[in-house]
Amino acid sequence: MKHFALSRTLAAAAALSLAFSLGFTAAGSAQTIEVWKSATCGCCAAWIEHIEQNGFTARPQDVAAGQLARIKAEAGLPADLQSCHTAKVGGYVVEGHVPASAIKRLLSEKPDAIGLSVSGMPLGSPGMEAGADKEPYEVLLVRRGGASEVFSRH
Repeated sequence: MKHFALSRTLAAAAALSLAFSLGFTAAGSAQTIEVWKSATCGCCAAWIEHIEQNGFTARPQDVAAGQLARIKAEAGLPADLQSCHTAKVGGYVVEGHVPASAIKRLLSEKPDAIGLSVSGMPLGSPGMEAGADKEPYEVLLVRRGGASEVFSRH
């Protein structure tokens, strides 16, 4: 009987450990997003605040420009789809000022893709707010090989 109870306890501990390693809290609500950015970029910090306010846990890392460029290249992001910061969550790359709602949709739908990108720094995107001023922008789904398609419009 003790062996059975110990086995159940170990199984529960292993399941909990796996959940934390996948980036979920015990309640299953928050997923961790690793973010690589410049130490001096205020809009990146504002984007991190946006994703945290929308249920994600951010793990930012300040890196030099050369290292950030290598991270983007290793992720398979074409130069025209790059922005100021690069993030990874759930096996996907999230490039630039992507809204949390698009990230949640990506993680829910799980398309066969590298991830999402908002190239440049569109005014009004998360982290680039300037009062009521906004410009339309697209979130692109980046396919393997670099092709992209519109994932959402804002």
